[in-house]
Amino acid sequence: MAYQRKTWREKLADDKGLPKIGKVEGKMTLRWGRGTMVIPAPREVDALIRKIPKGRTATIKDLRAKLAAKHGVDICCPITTGIFAWIAAHAAAEDEADGKKRITPWWRLLKSDGKLNPKYPGGVEEQARRLAAERSMPVAKTLASPKSPKDTAARRSRLPRTAFSP
Repeated sequence: MAYQRKTWREKLADDKGLPKIGKVEGKMTLRWGRGTMVIPAPREVDALIRKIPKGRTATIKDLRAKLAAKHGVDICCPITTGIFAWIAAHAAAEDEADGKKRITPWWRLLKSDGKLNPKYPGGVEEQARRLAAERSMPVAKTLASPKSPKDTAARRSRLPRTAFSP
């Protein structure tokens, strides 16, 4: 019998005993400091992405802060959160290809630095297209990299608040 790969939806549904909470130890303390960390479940990440309202964006960093607060820990694992966001995006693409109308709005989730994610379905072009369709302002202008500190302040004032900001 030949091995058949899991679909993105199957990967999203496989929690593998997550979430797990543990101490930040060993080499991890050099980068993250001491404290506690949560490794979230894939469906937790997907559920938070689904909460990002139309016309708003959030970053992986925002998602991690929300998950850490939910679990009462210092940090949320950046690696698994990014992987699970990627899985959620591709599972949503599968759902859309199957004709589902209500899918996870993966295009509203940006990388931690606020940039578009080339690993999402269709790459940065598709993410930009979907964001532009939801906004009155062209994405190229809202996400363009600033040239000076003055431009940074101007850019921030044009960007919508993130979905998880107060």
